[in-house]
Amino acid sequence: MQRDIIDRLSRLDHLIRIKGTGTPAQLAERLNLSERSIYDYINFMKGLGCPIKFDSYRESYFYEEEGFFVIAFFSKNKLKPLLENYNMELNE
Repeated sequence: MQRDIIDRLSRLDHLIRIKGTGTPAQLAERLNLSERSIYDYINFMKGLGCPIKFDSYRESYFYEEEGFFVIAFFSKNKLKPLLENYNMELNE
């Protein structure tokens, strides 16, 4: 069950990044979900800070700024170099 959710979020992120989601109804069909579930996933991602918008001309969701959605565990040792690349600090 949890793996399905993560897989759906990963696929949704990919489709958003390539601006290939289609309309909410098309996306629901593509991901084998209800349209209501699509809105729930989009709102969940927005709640976590994803800058998701819908382009009615292209009929696709997109990220307002370049990036990607990640669900992962990072140890401090692995996270520190990543944050340094973005000039951020790890509060230890």
